[in-house]
Amino acid sequence: MNSESTAAARPANLKRSLRLWGLIVYGLIILQPTAPMSVYGVIANVARGHVVTTILIAMVAMVCTAVSYGRMARVFPSAGSAYTYVGRTLHPGLGYIVGWSMLMDYVLNPIICAIWCSEAMRNFVPQVPYFAWVIAFVVLFAGLNLRGVQTSAKVNAWLAFFLTLVVFTFLAYAGRYIFGVMHPSAADWTRPFYDPATFNTGLLFRGTAVAVLSYIGFDGISTLSEEVENPRRNIMLATVLTCVIIGLLSAVEVYAAQLAWPWHAPFSASIVDTAYVHVAARVGGKFLFVLLNLSLLIANAGSGIAAMQGATRLLYGMGKGNALPRRFFGAVDAKTGIPRNNVLLLGAITLAGAFLLTYAEGAELLNFGAFIAFMGVNVAAFVYYRIRKKEKAALPGLAPAIGFVVSAFIWLNLSHKAQILGAIWLLVGLTIYFVRRRQNQEIQFAEE
Repeated sequence: MNSESTAAARPANLKRSLRLWGLIVYGLIILQPTAPMSVYGVIANVARGHVVTTILIAMVAMVCTAVSYGRMARVFPSAGSAYTYVGRTLHPGLGYIVGWSMLMDYVLNPIICAIWCSEAMRNFVPQVPYFAWVIAFVVLFAGLNLRGVQTSAKVNAWLAFFLTLVVFTFLAYAGRYIFGVMHPSAADWTRPFYDPATFNTGLLFRGTAVAVLSYIGFDGISTLSEEVENPRRNIMLATVLTCVIIGLLSAVEVYAAQLAWPWHAPFSASIVDTAYVHVAARVGGKFLFVLLNLSLLIANAGSGIAAMQGATRLLYGMGKGNALPRRFFGAVDAKTGIPRNNVLLLGAITLAGAFLLTYAEGAELLNFGAFIAFMGVNVAAFVYYRIRKKEKAALPGLAPAIGFVVSAFIWLNLSHKAQILGAIWLLVGLTIYFVRRRQNQEIQFAEE
């Protein structure tokens, strides 16, 4: 056999060409430099103004969890999934619980994006009622998914670059306003970190649970394990550094906003979801208001479209794997090659959710599932590296232990409504799991 035929017979593999900084840039594109702006008002109201502190506490939890994700990516380099890490290290049933919890995140993400976009459009056209904008954005999200429209990596990279410029434009205006108009006192400089008049530990951690939204998606870096030079080193480094960079940038963004608009009372219901753009209007007038509002609108709309696409594909994968009824969830439209049933179902859920939930409630409920995944990955890393000692790692138990404890504490401090709704979601998932397992056992018994 000659060399050409040998090459043709050899299976194609992904090329390991991605270096550390390329991975970090990819992570920044996923998380977006404007991440804390969309949740700023909600966090301020929940944590009584301690937005900077919640961002930094969330960063500690995410950095430790990022170490666990990076270490588990060494063990399973072709699968960047908490479901895989937990299921194959601990137990398939626990892996299913983590996977089901992640599905809740996928379902809720387009809901909170539709809510935010609808509120942002009311800043431009207040005459159009909220419900009309919700319908319009849900139709946009579902319609583009039915057509299979996707944004390219280049478009995402340019969007991230543009949003970074917007961030620094805001910071320049905020600096001029703070030093030229506000003239903060010595106490004012530290109040965004700690205000004795409003501090409450329980509310601080409830706010931290929302602040974690700024970091959601960092685990996506591990999906590139097969395309990275030295993945055993670079996946973990890139994941950790991405969380640190986003965390510090986010802290600067919200710190500037709190100095420019000191928190004395909750943001009103009419502006809480888009509070940051109203801060922009104060420091930079109509130009900055329009620029920031439009930029965040584009970013959230893009996230909503992508999140719905991810949710429909996850449902399709679960249907194809017979974890959900295959006839409905595993079906693909013959003409478009798209899981049409899943798109329509997610569109209906998004529409209902945007009317039944507020942005704050949706964000906390989303993080109910996210923290279950984070805790699961930390436990898996602790068991694999500290108890079983199958591979060597520096301080194998410290990072996952800190990540688990902080994540668990934040999870336990979610609102009661989020805990109740999340528990119902888990109960539904467990019911489906045991029903499907019993059906499969009956089929297997009949075949024997």
